[in-house]
Amino acid sequence: MQEVTNIKSDFPILNQQVNGKPLVYLDNGASSQKPKVVIDAIAKYYTEINANIHRGVHTLSQKATDAYEAARKKLQVHFNAKYDYEILFTKGTTDGINLVANGFTSFLNEGDEIIISHLEHHSNIVPWQMLCERTGAVLKVIPMNENGELVMAAYDELLSDKTKLVAVNHISNALGTINPIKKIIDKAHKFNAAVLIDGAQAAPHIKADVQALNCDFYICSAHKMCGPTGVGMLYGKEAWLRKLPPYQGGGEMIKEVSFEKTTYADLPHKFEAGTPNIAGGIVFGVAIDYLNKVGFDSIQQQEKELLNYATTELLKIEGLKIIGTAKEKTSVISFNIEGCHPYDIGTIVDKLGVAVRTGHHCTQPIMQFFNIPGTIRASFMFYNTKEDVDALVVAVKKAKMMLL
Repeated sequence: MQEVTNIKSDFPILNQQVNGKPLVYLDNGASSQKPKVVIDAIAKYYTEINANIHRGVHTLSQKATDAYEAARKKLQVHFNAKYDYEILFTKGTTDGINLVANGFTSFLNEGDEIIISHLEHHSNIVPWQMLCERTGAVLKVIPMNENGELVMAAYDELLSDKTKLVAVNHISNALGTINPIKKIIDKAHKFNAAVLIDGAQAAPHIKADVQALNCDFYICSAHKMCGPTGVGMLYGKEAWLRKLPPYQGGGEMIKEVSFEKTTYADLPHKFEAGTPNIAGGIVFGVAIDYLNKVGFDSIQQQEKELLNYATTELLKIEGLKIIGTAKEKTSVISFNIEGCHPYDIGTIVDKLGVAVRTGHHCTQPIMQFFNIPGTIRASFMFYNTKEDVDALVVAVKKAKMMLL
């Protein structure tokens, strides 16, 4: 791995001041920053090969098509999908989940059951509620404990022959909990239930092997992986993708159209209606290359050190409580300070150049469980340093002193 100081220099946005202070960016759970190689790749696409794909015989269209499909291949290799056509480009994780939820409308009957967990982002709750409203299916929830871990014994009790789908996140965006998804998948498959994994928070930190996991769907977003916004990936097993009906109708996803009947294109185009985010897809591949060049073993080592160091230093602050203390965690720390509202802490530390996230993090059920309005969340990436942690600790101490 490069020296972290050298890695940080790969990210132009980090070399600036905010409110007169050096920027310390600790809101990576919401969106990561972009290395120069990714930024340059966006400009290169629009400068050199901008054209629509899969449709033109002219040179630029062919170049754009080749680059876009090469990016799909990179995603296939990275996530170890069996076939490149099992990789669908989407607008992001939310779009991917909705694609699957929409398709499952055809497979559910009244009384069938869907299982999610208490740790889910709203994007992995609301689409399933909407699906249940359409079909009469029933939504079940795996409970969590005070440490922010799923109660697996309760999951065992929820599973039954009525279970048709299990949808859980790989890592909690609010607490950093790493869920035992392999166990969750294996148990669900014993009941012939499909399993969807929301990998949005995991993909920047863990290199998921979808064949080893044996999940039916795995979904993530480029913008949390040092890539551009507005593009994501849905992996689906071929058998499932062939069964699911198209999510949207339009150009590209068709084989033949007449006023009497339309036949759909083969995978993956069946699910990719309209002109896609071509630049986004191509540059997603560039971001994947960058992360693999840094190396996921090195990424995990750096982030584990940051998590341990930040946990130790923050707990030295009197009245500070960490929300989410799972044994298996990634580099996310949610915390509160007794007597202080999270928003007030977040506002003050921003004035000191430190960017954190405050609020419920689109996980209101988690906040309701802990009976709190929200948390202050510091989420780290491999380009963060112990000096960033020190700046956070100093800023939080100053905020606390001003508020109490």
